[in-house]
Amino acid sequence: MCNEVQTVGVYSAVGRGFETVVKTAFNLPLNQTACTFCGQCLAVCPTGALTELDQVDKVWKALNDPNQFVVVQTAPAVRVALGEEFDLEPGTIVTGKMVAALRRLGFDRVFDTDFAADLTIMEEATELVHRIKHGGRLPLLTSCCPAWVKFFEHQFPDLLDIPSTCKSPHEMLGVLTKSYYAKTLGIDPKTITVVSVMPCVAKKYEAARPELAQGAETADVDIVITTRELARMIREASIHFDHLKDQEFDHPLGESTGAAVIFGATGGVLEAALRTAYEVLTGEMLEKVEFEALRGMDGIKEAVIPIAGRDYRIAVIHGLGNARTVLEKIQAGESNYDVIEIMACPGGCIGGGGQPYHHGNMEILKERASAIYREDRAKPLRKSHENLAIIGLYKDFLGEPYGKKAHQLLHTSYTARKKI
Repeated sequence: MCNEVQTVGVYSAVGRGFETVVKTAFNLPLNQTACTFCGQCLAVCPTGALTELDQVDKVWKALNDPNQFVVVQTAPAVRVALGEEFDLEPGTIVTGKMVAALRRLGFDRVFDTDFAADLTIMEEATELVHRIKHGGRLPLLTSCCPAWVKFFEHQFPDLLDIPSTCKSPHEMLGVLTKSYYAKTLGIDPKTITVVSVMPCVAKKYEAARPELAQGAETADVDIVITTRELARMIREASIHFDHLKDQEFDHPLGESTGAAVIFGATGGVLEAALRTAYEVLTGEMLEKVEFEALRGMDGIKEAVIPIAGRDYRIAVIHGLGNARTVLEKIQAGESNYDVIEIMACPGGCIGGGGQPYHHGNMEILKERASAIYREDRAKPLRKSHENLAIIGLYKDFLGEPYGKKAHQLLHTSYTARKKI
């Protein structure tokens, strides 16, 4: 997986026969290597010897601290996989039960990362239009996958100016919780603990990046747990998951559109962006919001989308080996793409390293993706710019998309790293 699929090569077999072990180069700690923390080694390890950094105890400690206001948020891919931990069929949507379980666990607020996915689209679509109109460097690369971000920092440091500067959605929601929402409630941001439930192991690393903090003591997100860790917490609390009645996310940071939901599947970020970019650039309503050419499990998908008299050349990639192939073409000047979505894991976030184990069964991933698109179709609003809570956020707090305050809170920077 690490060598052939992801082409990172951090883990390799060393020794022969009964002496064979799996080690990093020079036996270095993972945080001193080019490991992207994608977690795909966890997903396929035949012995279960590899596990994520467990942060469940940190969450319990925060929940039991009377001086902390503990907020939790959940990524779109979690709701279509969590049920598998409780013997439900792959692709079962358990959004309402998940929210109910989180309240039972004691969280003070239950927010939806989908809200910030809509916000990401507002920023990223505006950033793309700005680059095109002002002669910025293309292609724009999406930046919401932290494993992919760490991959290009190590492997392609000469291309650090082309990824979008947008933070990932859960980091955006974290900083808004500690600024906008803290101000609304009139509480000290330092008393807020933000917990993210993610399908992704790399989000744990991402939350610790110094670029994703408002000063030395205030990280945007404090703790990240995986879908598997959440399931374990639910079991530890003796909650009968399948008996729970559906509940809704807290507002206003729990409102979202169908465009946000599809972030969980490969191609979803660009499809969501196109739904907004089309209407912004043409001033016309987009009648058919599905971009079928961007969907599916092919490792590299390409499309040409005509908008307002211009053809936009688009690529959707999942798997870091596939990403390497395309980025080498960009380095060589052989790419004519305008925008590229890249996710490290198979199928996108639905196949994340923190999800219930799929053991390489692509049918499970397809069922999860199908559930993502069902949830999108069921939403009354399916375009990010139609989210009334997002509109209100810009009006009352952020100003305009891609503006000064948005840059301060919602955007980040990247760092060239060694190729060890």
